Amino acid sequence: MKRKGDRRQEIVYRRPPLKSPIYYILTPIFFFLVSFSCQAQKTAKPYYEDLSSLRPKVTLVAKKKDTLIQSTRQENIPPKYNVNEKVDFVLDSIDRFNLTRKFVDGYTIQIYSGQKKDDALKVQKTLVEENSSFVPSIQYQQPKFRVTVGKYFTRIEAQRDLVKLKRIFSSASLVPERIMIK
Repeated sequence: MKRKGDRRQEIVYRRPPLKSPIYYILTPIFFFLVSFSCQAQKTAKPYYEDLSSLRPKVTLVAKKKDTLIQSTRQENIPPKYNVNEKVDFVLDSIDRFNLTRKFVDGYTIQIYSGQKKDDALKVQKTLVEENSSFVPSIQYQQPKFRVTVGKYFTRIEAQRDLVKLKRIFSSASLVPERIMIK
């Protein structure tokens, strides 16, 4: 219903016309041919450019073969600000401190932690049967039993053995522990 003076336009939706079958045949052929035309040029000779004009000119000075090298002997000059006595004092105090230390922070590999002693003994026996190079130890820290292997000063040292033990015991883990110094 249009009123007089109404300037609205009717919007007519038209479908695009169907493309002819020739379009569907020629389009893939066109892209196929274009893909073969995009190739790198092949040359028989390798690339070469003369850059000698751009390089800086260097003249070498020839050394005389007959010259006698005279060695000059220099006197030893005593140091003015000698700190050796102070350094020696500090090193001696560090050495005395290290002699009094009984423990060092390190790592061990824990392969079992639980409340049953039978399971701990079974894990220990399994480790000895599977790999005799490791010496397991059972520790009882109330309320649980722990089976540990090795004493290592750094994580890197322990990592190699940890990988071997993980093949047998998937729950093996690296645990920080104080190592007694003998």
